[in-house]
Amino acid sequence: MPPKFDPNDPAVAELIASFEAIGLSKPKATDAARNAKNAATLKEIAEQTNLKDKGLNEKQASLVATLAIQAGNLGSTERAYIVTGIAECKLKSVDQISAAVKYLEAHPAPVDDEEFNKECGVGVELSSDQVNELVKSHFEAQPADGWSSLMSFINSAKATPTLRWAPPLEVKTATEKLFTERFGPKEVGGKGKTKEPKAPAKTAASAASSEPSATSSKAAERTVFEEGFLGKLHKPGGNPQIHPHLREQHLATTGGKVFTRFPPEPNGFLHIGHSKAIFVNFGYAAHFGGHCYLRYDDTNPEAEEARYFESILEMVRWLGFEPYRITYSSDHFQTLHDLAVELIKRDRAYICHCTGEEIKANRGGEERGPRKACSHRSRPIEESIAEFAGMRDGKYQPGEAILRMKQDLEDGNPQMWDLVAYRVLNAPHHRTGSKWRIYPTYDFTHCLCDSFENISHSLCTTEFITARQSYDWLCDALEVYKPRQSEYGRLNLTGTIMSKRKILKLVKEKYVRDWDDPRLYTLIALRRRGVPPQAILNFVSGLGVSTSTTNIQTVRFEQAVRQYLENTAPRLLMVLKPLKVILENVAEDYLELIEKPLHPKVSELGKSTIPFTRTLYIDAEDFRIQDSKDYFRLAPGKTVGLFQGPHPITCTSYKTDAEGNVTELVCRLEDGKDGKPVPKPKAFIQWVAEHAASGSPVRVDETRIFFPLFTSDNPAAEDNFLDHINPNSEEVIKGAMVEVGFWSLAKTAISAARKDAETRTAKAKAAIAEADKGHEEEHGDAPVATAEQLVGNEVVRFQGLRVGYFALDKEAQLGCLQESDTGAPGRRDGDVVILNRVVSLKEDSGKSAV
Repeated sequence: MPPKFDPNDPAVAELIASFEAIGLSKPKATDAARNAKNAATLKEIAEQTNLKDKGLNEKQASLVATLAIQAGNLGSTERAYIVTGIAECKLKSVDQISAAVKYLEAHPAPVDDEEFNKECGVGVELSSDQVNELVKSHFEAQPADGWSSLMSFINSAKATPTLRWAPPLEVKTATEKLFTERFGPKEVGGKGKTKEPKAPAKTAASAASSEPSATSSKAAERTVFEEGFLGKLHKPGGNPQIHPHLREQHLATTGGKVFTRFPPEPNGFLHIGHSKAIFVNFGYAAHFGGHCYLRYDDTNPEAEEARYFESILEMVRWLGFEPYRITYSSDHFQTLHDLAVELIKRDRAYICHCTGEEIKANRGGEERGPRKACSHRSRPIEESIAEFAGMRDGKYQPGEAILRMKQDLEDGNPQMWDLVAYRVLNAPHHRTGSKWRIYPTYDFTHCLCDSFENISHSLCTTEFITARQSYDWLCDALEVYKPRQSEYGRLNLTGTIMSKRKILKLVKEKYVRDWDDPRLYTLIALRRRGVPPQAILNFVSGLGVSTSTTNIQTVRFEQAVRQYLENTAPRLLMVLKPLKVILENVAEDYLELIEKPLHPKVSELGKSTIPFTRTLYIDAEDFRIQDSKDYFRLAPGKTVGLFQGPHPITCTSYKTDAEGNVTELVCRLEDGKDGKPVPKPKAFIQWVAEHAASGSPVRVDETRIFFPLFTSDNPAAEDNFLDHINPNSEEVIKGAMVEVGFWSLAKTAISAARKDAETRTAKAKAAIAEADKGHEEEHGDAPVATAEQLVGNEVVRFQGLRVGYFALDKEAQLGCLQESDTGAPGRRDGDVVILNRVVSLKEDSGKSAV
């Protein structure tokens, strides 16, 4: 476990004092010292630039602290340049610091002052009146639809060049003033202006299901699919076409319904960022009564593996969705080939033999100079047709010939600079074998497959904005139905990595178990850790959908998980590090059975019956020999209550081993039978009882406690992310104990999950079979929906009272879970109980008082 931060440690106290000396307040100086890496950078900057002599005010000093967090890749000269800008009041905001760091990473010293000032908003001063006018202009360009759009409107306004450097508070004030003028004041219950409560958004899974989720709003209330970015999308048929009949044919085929698609490349496992794409595409279609395809974009046979195909379907279904149909880009290889030939015939494509370096040079090179056509661009149509056939028939090796689209080299958009449509790959395809030697690129395939499937809304992330122009160009060039591409901001979690290449390195070098290691943020890892799929959807839904990229700390995600589990997870008594307790004033065979609710507020979760006997176990951290006034748990002569226990206990003595470690406590049960008043405890602790007849307690072979895998706040940006691996990212505790109610809870959870999975799967198979009627593609090798995809050990999850939220790991083996529902719950020979901590609890004041 990482060492605790102690501001009273002499070295830390000295560091805090040095940060106060540069202008930070005591609380901010303490915060700055918490992260060892950032603190070291700040100290280095302070020493190199003599910060304590610059007379910075607190705000300026805070900006320097912000610089320390972001300046890991900057040299001392660049850091000093930014510090000077702060001291001279040229850089006044966190946004300007971020822009300055980004600029100097790309343009190190010597610095072009004029360009730097322009890029970082230096000297930009906007009066309140100017901000008001600019906000109004933005509203005219991008009208909002009510107070529910307030934050998305403010974010979009701040993203414009004119308002980027305006004070955020003034932008917010101007926006609220404008909204009041246009929509009237925000009112709740007729009590005048107040903050409008945000209605819980209906999640995508609940939109697709008849059963309301914990966060579903009333049917009449607006949802995330009806407001903001998604609320402004066109209606089916509203996307313009080059010919009217294309629109008519599309509507006739779709019946005017929404059709979307989730088109992953099967070259890796999905991560948390993909959950937003799944939520948006499946959820939007479901909300409006439409359909969403799962389409595997399998055009790169060199990187595709069968396990990725299986995992993608499994994760989509685990999140609560069922594809309308499962299709492949390779379904259309022949049609795509024929359309490529047609494009050549229309003089919109040609065979090129340029190398990658030559293509780059013709596009202007690193200096972005003038662009020019290559010598092959003007070759005769018949020649390109013949050469394309040669590519297909094995005449060329990879890199010797490509098919390029003949677009517009004078256009300012690089996506119009004669993109590659086909290339040669000497790799067998998982579905078509060695039939093809040429494979279409994403830029050629994506829009045409959308067209073939009559997609009404092609929803993707904003990195594809520039690709929209070539998407439209190709559909119009071939005069086929043209879906409308719309882009939303992607979801990024800071403090972790999403790169497939980097995760693979972690796996190969044994830093993690595999792609499903619970410290990662792949979806299979989150599932194994025990994160409920509905918690992920609630998290994504709560963030909303806009055109801005969402960068969220992992702690925010964990808080969303914690909030979901708070009202859904049963609660069991649990001790991580057991310490034996003998009750001296009860008989050896003393037994009291206690019926307790599994959740104090959710009676539907049921009850459990646990024994209370002469021999108990408490957590070793709940006892200490030396008592103090601010300590309220167990100590010699002290009384504590037992959660859901019948009476308090008082410690009368204890035993130690040869090293002085406490091994056993002797306590008195304060049941009042001695005639004395029962002491009133100031704290309650968790416990379990020894009772062999009922199988109590449940002994846990391993309890795995996870911490951040990286010490860096942004490991993806580090030169060598492996240098920032947290050596204490996992703690394995052996011998923890859980109340005996665990067995029946586990069996009930597995049984319910199996029944739900069987029902869902039967419906899914019937729906897909119906949707597949009339389609000629053969998908005998396709992954199919199975009940097993939805049932895993992780469905067994609970809150260990005062300890954390836990789930059963996939490596655990519980024999009773493999038996029929009529089999008695309990331990079997060969059982291995392994628990993963899903998330910690909120800090408990009683437990922290040590």
